[in-house]
Amino acid sequence: MKFPHDFLFGAASASYQVEGAWNEDGKGVTNWDVFSKLPGKTFEGTNGDVAIDHYHRYKEDIKLMAEMGLESYRFSVSWARILPTGDGEVNAKGLEFYNNLINECLKFGIVPFVTLYHWDLPLTLEEDGGWTNRRTADAFVKYAEVCFREFGDRVKHWITFNETVMFTGLGYLKGAHPPGITNDEKKYFQATHYVFYAHAKAVEVYKSLKQYGEIGITHVFLPAYSVDGKQANINAAQHANEYETFWYYDPILKGEYPSYVVKQLEEKGWTPSWTEEELDTLKRNAESNDFIGLNYYQPIRVERIAEGSLAMEHSRESSTLAPGNPSFDGYYRTVKMDDKTYTKWGWEISPQGFLDGLHMLKDRYGDIKMYVTENGLGDEDPIIDNEIVDVPRIKYIEEHLKVVKRAIEEGINLKGYYAWSVIDLLSWLNGYKKQYGFIYVDHADNLNRKKKLSFHWYKHIIETRGEEL
Repeated sequence: MKFPHDFLFGAASASYQVEGAWNEDGKGVTNWDVFSKLPGKTFEGTNGDVAIDHYHRYKEDIKLMAEMGLESYRFSVSWARILPTGDGEVNAKGLEFYNNLINECLKFGIVPFVTLYHWDLPLTLEEDGGWTNRRTADAFVKYAEVCFREFGDRVKHWITFNETVMFTGLGYLKGAHPPGITNDEKKYFQATHYVFYAHAKAVEVYKSLKQYGEIGITHVFLPAYSVDGKQANINAAQHANEYETFWYYDPILKGEYPSYVVKQLEEKGWTPSWTEEELDTLKRNAESNDFIGLNYYQPIRVERIAEGSLAMEHSRESSTLAPGNPSFDGYYRTVKMDDKTYTKWGWEISPQGFLDGLHMLKDRYGDIKMYVTENGLGDEDPIIDNEIVDVPRIKYIEEHLKVVKRAIEEGINLKGYYAWSVIDLLSWLNGYKKQYGFIYVDHADNLNRKKKLSFHWYKHIIETRGEEL
C-alpha cells in the first residue's frame, strides 16, 4: 500500500526555536526572550536571540525543504511580530515577513500549515497575568483574526495552539517554562480554560470569514497504559488519560469538560472561574473543529502511588517527561520498564503505543480527522567522515510511519505526518545538545546547513509514497 494522495508528508518547526531576529523589524519582546535569560533556566544559558537565523535565511531553508520533496511545512507565527504588545497596533514588517515565508513555500509547491501559538507570548500579556487573565484570550482572538485576514487567501490549514498541557503545566505547576510558577493548580486549570475558550472563539471567527480552509488544535499525545493488570494501576492509567488527554480534547471536540476531572476539581477547589458565556462558546463551536493534531513521542506507563508519598522535585531535568516522576496531584507515577526501549533522554520508543492510542481517540471522539503534527527522535547525531549519519532517527521515523500506514488501513482518519523537526533547532530548555532535524546546522561554522542521511531517506519515502515501508 502507498500512502493516499491526499496524505501530506511534512516537517515542522516553531518561531522561537528557529527565527532569531528577536528584536528586529518592530517585533515585540516575548515571555521567552526574558525567561531564557534568567540564570539557570536553560542549558548553558542558550536563548533564541539568533536561534538558527531562519528569519534571514528562510529562502535557503525552504529551498532545502523543496529539494527534500517536502509536501507541507508546519511553522508557527510569532504573535509579537504581528502585534508587538499583544493586543495593540499591528506591525507591518511582521506581516511582510510571514507573507514572504508563505509565498516562498507556495513557490515550491509546499503547503503552509500554520500554528498561531507555539509558546512565545507577548511580554505585555505575560506581565498582566498571561493565560490566567481573560485579556490574553481576547487578545489571541484579535491576533488570530489579523492572521486569517492577512494570510487566509493562501493558508488553508490552521492550528490555534500547540501543546497547551506543556506551556500551562510547565508554566504553572513545574516552573520550568514562563511564567515560572510552581504548584499552583488553580492557575494551571484557569489557564487551560482560557486557552480552550480562545480556541473556540478563534474557530468561530475563522468560520465566519468563509475562507474554506480547516482549523484545529494540536496537543502532545501521551496515552497512558497500566504497568500491569492490577486494578489500582489500571485506575491510575484511566486517571492519567482523563487529566492528560481528555481534559485537553473533550472541551474542544465535545464542548464540555470531562465530568471525572470536573468533580475532583470541585472537591479540591481548583475549578476555573468560568462564565456561562465561555462554557456556551465551547459548546457552540465543538462541531466546527476540522481536525486534531497529535504530537506523539512516547506513551506513559503508570502505577498508582500511595497518597502523599512523593513530593515532586522541580528542575529543568525533571520537566523533560522522562519516566520516574509522580503526577502533579500525587495520584500516579510514570515508570521506566525493563522490557521497553528508550532514547538517550529516557523517552520510550513505542509505535504500538501510538497505534493503540489512536484507537482510544477514535472510540471517544468518532471519526475526527487527525494529523501527526510532531513525531521524531531527539539525539546527538554522529558525524562520520564529514557525513551526519543519523541512522537511529531513520529507524525511529520508519517504525512510526509503518504504524501510521497501519492505522489508516484500520480506519483511522489520518491525513498527514509532520516530522519534528525539519531542521536542527533550539530546544527550549536544552539548547542545541539534542538534535531533531533532517538538516544539520553547524554552530561552529556560521550556522551553515548540511543534509543528513535522514534527509535523503525521507526524500525517498515521499517520492515513493511510503510504498516500501
